[in-house]
Amino acid sequence: MEPETLAAAGSKRETASGPETLKNFIGGEWVESAATDAIDDVDPATGAVLARVPLSTTADVDAAARAARAAQPAWAAVPVTKRARAVFALREALVAHRDELTRLVTEDMGKALDDARGEVGRGIESTEVACGVPTLMKGENLEAVATGIDVEMWRQPVGVVAAITPFNFPAMIPLWFLPYAIACGNTFILKPSERDPRTPQRIVELVAGIDEIPDGVVNIVHGAHDAVNGLLDHPEIDAISFVGQASTALHVMDRGTRSGKRVQALGGAKNSMVVMDDADLGKAIPAMMQSAFGNAGQRCLAGSVAVVVGDGERHREVRSALAEAAANLPTGNGADEGVVCPPMVGADARDRLATAAGRAIDEDGSEVVVDGRDRTNAAGALMGPTILTIADRESDLAREELFGPLLGLLEVGSLDEALEFVNASRYGNASVIFTESGAAVRRYRNEVEAGMIGINVGVPAPVAWFPFAGWKDSMVGDLHANGHDAIEFYTRKKVLTTRW
Repeated sequence: MEPETLAAAGSKRETASGPETLKNFIGGEWVESAATDAIDDVDPATGAVLARVPLSTTADVDAAARAARAAQPAWAAVPVTKRARAVFALREALVAHRDELTRLVTEDMGKALDDARGEVGRGIESTEVACGVPTLMKGENLEAVATGIDVEMWRQPVGVVAAITPFNFPAMIPLWFLPYAIACGNTFILKPSERDPRTPQRIVELVAGIDEIPDGVVNIVHGAHDAVNGLLDHPEIDAISFVGQASTALHVMDRGTRSGKRVQALGGAKNSMVVMDDADLGKAIPAMMQSAFGNAGQRCLAGSVAVVVGDGERHREVRSALAEAAANLPTGNGADEGVVCPPMVGADARDRLATAAGRAIDEDGSEVVVDGRDRTNAAGALMGPTILTIADRESDLAREELFGPLLGLLEVGSLDEALEFVNASRYGNASVIFTESGAAVRRYRNEVEAGMIGINVGVPAPVAWFPFAGWKDSMVGDLHANGHDAIEFYTRKKVLTTRW
């Protein structure tokens, strides 16, 4: 398909009768879903309806799975160097359309421009790593394991794989999976979030314009629960990658493995930021603002609890600094340059968070440090940065992923107490510490029960050469996204023993 025809085929914004209903991409063709129901894709800044999203049926999933299965043997037979070049062509297309993808992320999800630029850049980085598949897929061998006997191991593709991706990173997270999957010789089905699917739709449009990627290798099916369960149950799908909340991750793992699939399911988070009594607040506070309130707190690496170590004077100093910074944080339309805290993904998400904040105050005894609940916008999706003290260490404010610009503040007397609190969480995605003490850093990095650690870094997002390595309920399964884990997940090993 020629590049200039892509927008018309897949993501045209308006028709004569209003916003277009998005199409699925199956077997190299843009096709209408069999669904009779659709939902609105709404701009969180303005409330404008950007598109209609079909709630695809199991029949749509079946068509995509069969198309992917039909295309897989021929794609697996393509030499790995040529598959790598195809992924590099995708990388070039993403770079050429970087600004367009950035605008789509901001318009569709509400994300601030700077964050959207960073997200698209991280997605391109994952694609770059996947271009190294001829090296990454290499096997190994051992000569003369016994007299006249040699052993060798090599990797082959899993088959047909699918990814179910969330709303909060509509460009980056699909690109955690798609490039690695097809580079390894698999065919791929993407089910993006129904809340902001136009960015992943555009990525698939770019794939459709790459001659080196045959029809059926990459497919997209829009929808919600029925599409997800259809993917989990379908016998032609061999593996599922998922990112979302913890309860859904457990559902994906349980239902997917019961139907014989390989599954990686990344779940939720409740990340603590520990501020030691020697931390440089001039550096720590801005990093904490970005962590807690960037992308309106809607990321699984967001710092949602500040654990301040020290005496009463230090507690008051940090509380005051956090309050001043949060009250003055640029908040509003993500399309405006300089905004840090944009709208949430929708009014329903904002309402849930405001209700959780009210419950913490009224039922748990939390004190208000900064209250952003009086901020809103035309779409009803904006909530300003909010900081509440943690009165109950087992409350939702302290322990549950509330996913928004709400920061809990806990004041403790020692690093021992901080570690005890952090490690009691059922989540283990990430944690950071701000300090000038090497001894405190060494102890924290060794003892904290989390997979991604930041030292004087607010958002400890690993570069794509390393796995996105959550622990506990933040990860169901044993192979993470990105890096060598991605190659392990999207390939199966064969071991050959020979005697001559």
